Formats: sequence, structure tokens, C-alpha cells
Amino acid sequence: MTSPFISVGELADALSGSTPPAVLDASFVLHPAKEDGDYRTDSGRPKWLEAHIPGSQHVDVSTQFSDPTATLHYTHPEPQAIADELARLGIRHDRAVVIYDSTGNLFAARLWYLLRWIGVPARVLDGGFAAWQTAGERTESGEGEVPEPVPGWQASAVRKAWVSKSELLERDPDDPRPLVCGLPAGSFTGADPTRYSRRGRIPGSVNVSSRDLFSKDGHVKTRVELILAYDAAGIDVAPRSSERAQGSSERAQGSDEEVLLYCGGGISAAANALTLAAIGTSAVRIYDGSLEEWSADQTLPLEVGEPTS
Repeated sequence: MTSPFISVGELADALSGSTPPAVLDASFVLHPAKEDGDYRTDSGRPKWLEAHIPGSQHVDVSTQFSDPTATLHYTHPEPQAIADELARLGIRHDRAVVIYDSTGNLFAARLWYLLRWIGVPARVLDGGFAAWQTAGERTESGEGEVPEPVPGWQASAVRKAWVSKSELLERDPDDPRPLVCGLPAGSFTGADPTRYSRRGRIPGSVNVSSRDLFSKDGHVKTRVELILAYDAAGIDVAPRSSERAQGSSERAQGSDEEVLLYCGGGISAAANALTLAAIGTSAVRIYDGSLEEWSADQTLPLEVGEPTS
């Protein structure tokens, strides 16, 4: 299995090779809500202009890789729209892409998820730009040279990536597939202010905060730590021996079954998908509308407080 992460050393070597990857900086600032309904963002471009990996391009996921006609933030565009934007950035369909950010890995993960959806060989820089700087690698500032666009190329989805609100509404209470919220615990329980219409979580979901899957310096946690984090939520993503496969059915699911993910707007959930891929679980789908869509529908239930079971 190829890791969805690439180390600083691996990227530095690749950039000095004969076929260097395209490098995209997806930095974007999504501020914590100070009160309910507080939705504030800032572009990550100023950070990129200040310092970035040589040859990288800054991209704005909220505009360049989201559907401009959608009413929700960050709604995924069609595959061809993603391909057209990549071609405009000078990236062909078979060129390797490395994505990083300087704002906590979440938007790098979101772009990775979109690119993998259409089969682009993308990876995320472990530790982000901070790790690149800490390693003493060379950086640049300012605009730099803009790559020439390449001819457009045809794209289509290569895997199932999305779960809809209607599908979740029709989901059987006994469905063994876990529904995982990637938001911090305070958002999951409703203790903290929300950016959206109402506080709470989708009933029946469990919490694995995507931010807790990375260390303070931005590196992804070890494989064992990731497995234990999901295990604590009742989600078995460890490889299953034949003996375990025949054993107890108390677990929420096995590593060969699908995991459904959501968060506030499909961003934190992408970091869950990224970490699940790192431990070998690729059968995941994201509810793209997430709580922004769900909470806006006053007829839909939300749970608050600590889970009772």
C-alpha cells in the first residue's frame, strides 16, 4: 500500500528528480466560531506569498475546487471541473501532485480527497509547510513563475466518494457501517458555538476528531495511534485475521466495510478519510453537505450532550 503521505525528505528528493511532482499549497483559514452562526474565513494566499515550497502554487479550495453554483460552502464540483482547473494550473492527468498547507492539514486533505476521486496520483506532505521549514529546506517568497496551462483532459470519478442527505435519512438504525463525525468533541456534543444553524450531531454518529489524529507539530500520528483512536469510537479498522473475522459481532464494522464521514462542511471529514487511507481503509464516503446542510433543515433531528452509549 502506498501511503497517502509523503515525507519532507521524499518530497525534496522528488523535486530534484527528472519528473518532479506538481506542488500545491492549499492553505486556508477557517476561524473557530465565537458565537453560533459565526462563519469567518481568510485566504491562505498571504501566508504562501510570505514563504512557500519552491515551485509551488497556492490554490483556494473554496473557489477553485468547489462548485460556484452551490448554496453550501465547499460543495464538490463535477470531476471535469476539477480536471479543467488542474489543466489551467499546468497539471496533466498522470502527473503526481503533492499537497500541503500551513493551516492544520485539513484543506490539504480536502484537495487530496477531490484529486483521488478522479484518479490523480496525489499525496499530502506529512507535517505540512512547518515540517519543510523545520527540516531547513529552501523556501521562496512572492509570486514566482506561473506554469503554462496544459491541454484539457477528460476526467471521471474512479470511486464512490459521497453520501447524500437522503441516503443518511434512509439509513437503517441497524446499519453496521459507522457514521463518523470528524469535528472536535465540543462541536460533537454541542458544548461549543457552531458556525451553522444549530448545535449538535447527526443521531447515531460517533466522534473521531480529525484534529486529534495529528500531533501538535502537524505530523500524522503513528499507525497504532490512528487505529486506537478509531477503536475508541467502536470502529475496527485494524487488519482482520481469519480468526477475528469469525469472532464477535459486537464491533461496529470491520476494516473491509465502508465508513461514512461528516463534519461541518466536508473539510475535517476529508482529514479522517486521509488518516483512514494511511491505515489501509479506503472504502469511505463523505457527506459533503454535513452539518451546514443538515442543521439548516429544521425538521431534521440533532443530538446534543455526551452520548449515552
